[in-house]
Amino acid sequence: MKVYLHVGTEGFTNCYIVVNEKTNEAIIIDLEKVTSQMIEQIESNRFKICAVLITHNHKNHVSGLRTLRKIYTFKTYAADYEVEGEESTVLKGDGLIRLAGMDVEYFSLQGHSSDTLCFKIGSLIFTGDAISAGTIGTTTSFYARQMLMRNLKEKVLSQKDDTVLLPGHGPPTTVGAEKKFNMDL
Repeated sequence: MKVYLHVGTEGFTNCYIVVNEKTNEAIIIDLEKVTSQMIEQIESNRFKICAVLITHNHKNHVSGLRTLRKIYTFKTYAADYEVEGEESTVLKGDGLIRLAGMDVEYFSLQGHSSDTLCFKIGSLIFTGDAISAGTIGTTTSFYARQMLMRNLKEKVLSQKDDTVLLPGHGPPTTVGAEKKFNMDL
């Protein structure tokens, strides 16, 4: 597996292209904007985009979907039907799906938003805005913050310390680093 990072210039949102090197199939996680560099990378490497995973339905994580859909055929997976309507496969709760020849675990992390999902592929967790290096996602109330913190502790921080967290914004981190240094926790 290889992971490529593309950063959107409007919301500085991280977009990840996860490639199964054996099959050349790819998954895109969150998509603020389709760039010429992204298309060049996909085309020059002959990646077959088979899925787009959305961590939550905020504009800077989904606004590139319509453009990408004009170029490629793929399935969209999200916890919110409104992401792409009939084009979306709605994921609820926690589960496992197989995409691009890889096992993709997903789990709900409500608190930042009602539709927050994290996706685990191998030893990587794509966290969206639920947790970033040194901070947790914003919430709208004390209750939502407590819910997010409980979900993070149960589902993310319970992973091995060397599990890499790839957030929606900012640099990567690890479970161990967040346990030790995240002041919000």
